Amino acid sequence: MSSWSVYLLRCGDGSIYTGIATDVSRRVAQHKDGEKGAKYLRGRGPLNLVFQQEIGDRSLASKIEHQVKQFPKAYKEDFDRLPDRIEELLRQISVQSD
Repeated sequence: MSSWSVYLLRCGDGSIYTGIATDVSRRVAQHKDGEKGAKYLRGRGPLNLVFQQEIGDRSLASKIEHQVKQFPKAYKEDFDRLPDRIEELLRQISVQSD
């Protein structure tokens, strides 16, 4: 079973895209290629991977992705504190599921 990761891309227009994948480098390549990438990213190049963190299973990664998408842009761009924020989300989800 593959482990899922959450990742953030910086777009050419300065926006931040958040996604999940089992193979982040392959997924980023798909986004850059445009054919199998997210529609949001088309025409927003160049795309640069700015953050990735392994999460675990797909369900958990999807929950983290949703929460990160709700963060203010300043939180998403604070790459030094982002791992701590994600770890806090993981703790909160763990407590909720107990």
